[in-house]
Amino acid sequence: MKIGGVYQLPVARDRAYSMLQDPAILARCIPGCGGLNRTAGNEYNMQMKLALASISGLFEGKVRITEQNPPESFRLAVEGKGKIGFMKGDGLLRLVDKDGGTEVSYVGDVQVGGTIAAVGQRLLDTTAKMMIKRFFDQLAECAGQ
Repeated sequence: MKIGGVYQLPVARDRAYSMLQDPAILARCIPGCGGLNRTAGNEYNMQMKLALASISGLFEGKVRITEQNPPESFRLAVEGKGKIGFMKGDGLLRLVDKDGGTEVSYVGDVQVGGTIAAVGQRLLDTTAKMMIKRFFDQLAECAGQ
């Protein structure tokens, strides 16, 4: 499944980039995330609770930040698995100055399998967009603190 979109953050690009690299901020902003623990360089173990329709479960996974080009772009890779299936995603985030803040655009791919894949493409697409919006809304809130 392809994902993409644009979100405006009310902070300067350097600050937005820094926030998007901070594991404590990411853990606070990723919906359902129980924490990020550094395992090496820019790689973290993650626990995440996912609820999709009537299906929910705990995932164990990894988050990797690569191809860093501060403060313009980086690649974020996430993978996880649990009793209800697996998910794997990879996306490129680009940051540009816009209207006194930072515009973050993202494009990527998400793959799911197992029980969670059985809920259907339409519901997966809607849920992915909702989770991304929640992430950026929470990030904007963190930026205001």
